[in-house]
Amino acid sequence: MVDVGGKPDTERVAVASATVLLGPVAFRLVQENRLKKGDALVVAQLAGVQAAKLTSQLIPLCHHVALSHVHVRLELDSTRHAVVIQASCRARGPTGVEMEALTSAAVAALTLYDMCKAVSRDIVLGDIKLISKTGGQRGDFHRT
Repeated sequence: MVDVGGKPDTERVAVASATVLLGPVAFRLVQENRLKKGDALVVAQLAGVQAAKLTSQLIPLCHHVALSHVHVRLELDSTRHAVVIQASCRARGPTGVEMEALTSAAVAALTLYDMCKAVSRDIVLGDIKLISKTGGQRGDFHRT
């Protein structure tokens, strides 16, 4: 791991997103909350929060970060039969929370896949990306 011991503690915030293209059948079942496994949006939201908290256990050289806030939002996009996920993480410390936000969005997407795989094999996970980050020595980043 990289030594971050000499870096100052600053407020860090990162936002990441992912998109899950469900297709019309799975999308309708998610929208109507009629999947056999239960409410896919709630389960995926909880999975995203849990993933953010466990990031350092999943990514070998990632520092453990004491998160002060995690928020996972899932929005239905009926024109694309998709779910758009946005995960934001906040912490005060010597290292950023980009990996936590990205892991949160990715695991929420994987959870949707798991919840819907019985009704569709044509699900596509994509567009996992960092939207913004603030705090730290390298400055802020905002995707345009």
